Amino acid sequence: MTHINTIIFDLGGVLIDWNPEYVFLDAFNNDRQKMQWFFDNICTMDWNENQDAGYPIVKATEDLVKKFPEHETYIRLYYGQWENMLGGAIQGTVSVLEKLIQSKVYKVVALTNWSNETFPIAQKRFDFLNWFEGIVVSGEEKTRKPFKAIYEITLNRFNITPENSVFIDDNLRNIEAAKRLNINGIHFKNPEQLITDLKNYNISV
Repeated sequence: MTHINTIIFDLGGVLIDWNPEYVFLDAFNNDRQKMQWFFDNICTMDWNENQDAGYPIVKATEDLVKKFPEHETYIRLYYGQWENMLGGAIQGTVSVLEKLIQSKVYKVVALTNWSNETFPIAQKRFDFLNWFEGIVVSGEEKTRKPFKAIYEITLNRFNITPENSVFIDDNLRNIEAAKRLNINGIHFKNPEQLITDLKNYNISV
């Protein structure tokens, strides 16, 4: 069995509940169809991920307003109300994280796609972000998952042997990219499933 000595956590969707719906469902008067159209065509996931890779928020907002002036109010809401897109901690996963750190058996780090401009908001709100040996924030590195460079930055910065590490992420695309670099992966769905999947690597929490 693979000997795991390092665990790499994603943050959003694994440890922290982040969802633009918390802002936009209200903005669109609970009209899910209109909200989804807006996410599919205006403030898209690709657009959001560009800021995760370090593109300035003010510039990104103005670019979009210029392109879609009729949607200006909603576009400005995206980062204007960004803090309200943060839900609470995903407590089951925080409990897993705490036990792994307390065991003192594993190196525990984080790798997140997150704008360097909004990440400090999360750091103030969630104490457990201070528990990691270190966090690689895509916005600071000017690249993001699933690009190879950000995994290599993480491996090098924390002196990680890929075969001896396991990466936990809620996005299968990011897990597949990690596996191409020989990093073991767990596709996160919920804390209970995570505990079960960790046991497959002989990790008990």
